[in-house]
Amino acid sequence: MSATLNEQKSQKEKDLDKMKRNAFVLLGFAVVLFVVANVYNMNWLKAFSEAAMVGGIADWFAVVALFRHPLGIPIPHTALIPNNKDKIGENLGNFVSDEFLTREKLEVKIEQFNVAMKASDWLLDEKNANLVANLIVENVIPGVLKTIDDDEVKHFVQAQFSDKLGKLNFAEWIALGLESLAKSEKQEQLVTNVLKTLIVELHNHKHLIEEKVKSSTPFFSFGLADKKITEGVFNGLYDFLEQASYKDSAIRKKINEYLMQFIEELKASTEMQQKVNELVLAFANKKEVQDYINGIWLEIKTAIAADLAQKEESSIKKSIASMIQSFGKGIQADSLMVEKINYFIKNDMLSVLINNKKMIGDLISSTVKSWDTDEVSKKLELEIGSDLQYIRINGTLVGGLVGLLIYGVECVLQNFVL
Repeated sequence: MSATLNEQKSQKEKDLDKMKRNAFVLLGFAVVLFVVANVYNMNWLKAFSEAAMVGGIADWFAVVALFRHPLGIPIPHTALIPNNKDKIGENLGNFVSDEFLTREKLEVKIEQFNVAMKASDWLLDEKNANLVANLIVENVIPGVLKTIDDDEVKHFVQAQFSDKLGKLNFAEWIALGLESLAKSEKQEQLVTNVLKTLIVELHNHKHLIEEKVKSSTPFFSFGLADKKITEGVFNGLYDFLEQASYKDSAIRKKINEYLMQFIEELKASTEMQQKVNELVLAFANKKEVQDYINGIWLEIKTAIAADLAQKEESSIKKSIASMIQSFGKGIQADSLMVEKINYFIKNDMLSVLINNKKMIGDLISSTVKSWDTDEVSKKLELEIGSDLQYIRINGTLVGGLVGLLIYGVECVLQNFVL
């Protein structure tokens, strides 16, 4: 954006210099004609060139006097814009507030313009949607990310996380989940799967039972009873798990009864609920969990920065542009929304402008007054200076023609009248 503004400023400076050169060359040409007229005694050319020089110099003085003192000489009533900057600002503020910010004029313009439809048309244009998206991803989002303090975010997330966890009754949630599971066929299947898994693991880790038995028997038994004890423990556990894996077994019924009893106790017992909640909170306050929570923000921030670095291929930018276009399309498709937006602009926003028009005028006035005097002259000359050079060019040409006309009238009077 700034590069574009600099390019525009550079082009305006080139245009201004070009027009100044043209006006100066034309004035110089009038001087050359004046010399030629005097050398060759050409009275009509002398009259033309004299008047052209007078007109050109006079208009040069008038144009320069608007912005600065001609030749740096502090001639009275020159450098008009710098010397009257404060008055210009005050008059401009009053002019805007009194002539433009009137309800009658603004209401007519707003009704004719149809702000909602014009805005939605503008947003629907892919080029405009991408322009807004670019502004957001290049300026707004990076600015927000730089402004946010990482430590403050971490502290905020931790505080919010702990506060929300402290207000939740996890025991009640667990009870509801288990109750829902117990009433469905999935509970039976889940218990069966768990028991079958235990049977498989029992087979795979039979050696652990054997090692435990060996470490528990007296050393003077010389391991004679270890094998029998191991087989007895293993077979007992295996039989228990196998019996429990059948749905109609007494062991399975006991497991189901214990589960339902646990659910009811979990729902009714304040003490058990407190224990479950404390267990969850203790887990959440572990350093590993806290480090994970802290890392979430950094991961999000890194992911956003990496996506924005892709420029035109940024998924965030594409999503924003798509949302902008969808918003514009949604406005056009909703006639009630169009009516509401136009009503808001026409009444609410217009009322704000009208009620604060004096403040707006004062803002314009104070802003102009705060500008640097030389800077104001340079900016205005850059904006309108090129057009003002036509005054110098026209003054030179018109002055010469008027001088030639006066010379012709003078000749007629001398030859035919006097």
